[in-house]
Amino acid sequence: MESNVKYFHVVFTLPECINVLAMQYPKIIYSILFKAAWETIVEFGKDPKWLGGKTGMTSILHTWGKNLSLHPHLHCIVPGAAVDERGYFKTLKTSSKILFPVRAMSKVYRGKFCHLLREQLLDEYKQIQKELYKNDWVVYAKQPFGGPEQVIEYLGRYTHKIAISNHRIKQVKEGKVTFTYKDYKAAGKQKTMTLSQVEFIRRFAQHILPKRFTRIRHFGILSSYWKRGKLQELQSKMNYQRPVNTPKTEHGKCPKCKQHTMQIVCVFDSRGPPPSWKKRLKAYEIEIRKHKNAN
Repeated sequence: MESNVKYFHVVFTLPECINVLAMQYPKIIYSILFKAAWETIVEFGKDPKWLGGKTGMTSILHTWGKNLSLHPHLHCIVPGAAVDERGYFKTLKTSSKILFPVRAMSKVYRGKFCHLLREQLLDEYKQIQKELYKNDWVVYAKQPFGGPEQVIEYLGRYTHKIAISNHRIKQVKEGKVTFTYKDYKAAGKQKTMTLSQVEFIRRFAQHILPKRFTRIRHFGILSSYWKRGKLQELQSKMNYQRPVNTPKTEHGKCPKCKQHTMQIVCVFDSRGPPPSWKKRLKAYEIEIRKHKNAN
């Protein structure tokens, strides 16, 4: 995509009454969360008032709050761009500071989530139906990222986070664990919490996802499927030329023997390795064997 496209950070959260179901049916609830969030983005994206086409989304599931409580939410990166029905690229106005109106998104998102929940867990839905509509749901939208570099830096920090990192654990002693957390109800003030080891493990175990569950997903024009075919068609319509980087052939000394110079066999990009990489690799292997035999 063009570098002048804005990328927005949108967070979809769930009300506390869903937590019991999330513990009983994590795969169902988290799958519904992904689907409801994406359907909400699709609905607003196709509206001519905003983008008028198919947009995309990269989403990352987090299930924890800072004190290790269960707090399922989806961090989403959404481009302020779309592809219309004719296959042409459209972007938000450069002056736009919001992706879509947050209050309207919250209502649509709640409706879609509840509809999907009712379809898959009807009895459980009936039990908490009043709680689901008691309060407004929260969809949080930040200011757009400053550029693609910020998007990459953000993804690097958030994609492989776990419920708690080692540096936050301050003490494990006498059957208790003490750790730090930010209290956002107190303006993000740093506080400490001490739990019994059993309670600490119980809270941590809540965030172990079902086996083979995918917590990072790409949708629409950011999906792998779309990039493999549609992206090339769009680039052709835009007369876009991919920048060609000619790599250096030498890449420093071998870190093991400290004598021979390493050679670059091929360079991988988003499209994968070049077709000739196996032939080039085979040629280097033959060269290496000859060198070893000569010595």
